[in-house]
Amino acid sequence: MAKLLVVKGHPLTSEESFSLKGLDKFVEVYKAHNPQDEVVTLDVFKDDVPEIDEDLARATGAEFSSLTKTQQEKMTRFNELTDLFLESDKVVIANPLWNLHFPTRLKAWVDTINVAGKTFRYTAEGSVGLVKGKKVLHIQANGGVYNGSDYGSQYLRGVFNFIGVNDVESVYIEGHAYEPSKSEEILNNSLEKISDIAQKF
Repeated sequence: MAKLLVVKGHPLTSEESFSLKGLDKFVEVYKAHNPQDEVVTLDVFKDDVPEIDEDLARATGAEFSSLTKTQQEKMTRFNELTDLFLESDKVVIANPLWNLHFPTRLKAWVDTINVAGKTFRYTAEGSVGLVKGKKVLHIQANGGVYNGSDYGSQYLRGVFNFIGVNDVESVYIEGHAYEPSKSEEILNNSLEKISDIAQKF
């Protein structure tokens, strides 16, 4: 039995979001082909995903017992999210492209998986990723057409590669704002591709 982590990176609903429509299709098909697997969903807009703020910045590297109650709570939750990622065999992420990047709430989650000593380490030759054997699918909806050249997609893939995850696949549901008359065609073509990936993921 494998564990799939589903990361929702959009504040709206599937009815309003192409990326979440893609995510719903993936989960539906994946569950049908992998009924024995555990599927855990993290909604970065609704669930507790602490951002690195003054509390966490000061808490990093300090003795846990010396932290304030608020710092302890934030650090505990931060570590829980790191562990959830490490415990997962597969990850699927869905988000919109906003101003050439993904939402800041998703960036807060990315910070929880990019942790020195847990997901990568420093050596005399440079940093080394510690995360092996995971598969990642990134579903992103873009109003225009970027085909992965946007900063958000490149950054996300770069972080996964940095921590040792090289099996990263992307599906871009894109161009629907540029060509509104083709939006349904664009969506349906992407859903078909996502369905094919989910069957083998």
